Amino acid sequence: MGAVPIVAASRPTVVGIAGPPGSGKTTLARAITAAARDAVAVPMDGFHLSNRQLARQGLADVKGSPPTFDRAGLIAALRRLGSGDPVYFPDFDHALHEPVAAAIRVDPETPLVVVEGNYLLLDRSGWRDVSGLLDLRVFLEVPWPMCRERLIARHIQAGKSPAEAEAWVDRSDHANYELIRAARVTPDVLIRQDIQGSRVSLNA
Repeated sequence: MGAVPIVAASRPTVVGIAGPPGSGKTTLARAITAAARDAVAVPMDGFHLSNRQLARQGLADVKGSPPTFDRAGLIAALRRLGSGDPVYFPDFDHALHEPVAAAIRVDPETPLVVVEGNYLLLDRSGWRDVSGLLDLRVFLEVPWPMCRERLIARHIQAGKSPAEAEAWVDRSDHANYELIRAARVTPDVLIRQDIQGSRVSLNA
């Protein structure tokens, strides 16, 4: 994937992995943190609004879309990196379908933080502030049929019936897929995947 840029020792290097749902962001983030000593993976899913808050705002049916995330909270947490204090990030419990506050700790001496999420490179007002806090921007481009198959399997594993899973994927996930691909900040690294394998482009 190329060398990760070195930033000031006073804060971690922050790599952002973006891409549509089902593109393999979590898998790549885990691989990087497993290979890099003392790296920490942070899922953007931890910044989901709670189900109670989604219901209050009438957003439950579009969970996973940009308005259903605490964008300001994500930006604030990323800005605290380098403050000299531990920074706590939320995680996401896929069994409960809820965020878990302060579940991930990033210590001041942590050298590398790998953030992964759908909208890290979203080219929309407010979201550009997120991409501006990333030292290396990676985007995964995967054909919809591959993402769709993975997503249906994921939703079934989480408890939906096959029919419910297909309906949710084709309505909600597909809309998010199209938005993420159409409106993205130019990444530093573009990884294209299809049935023939993966191809990496630098300075995409």
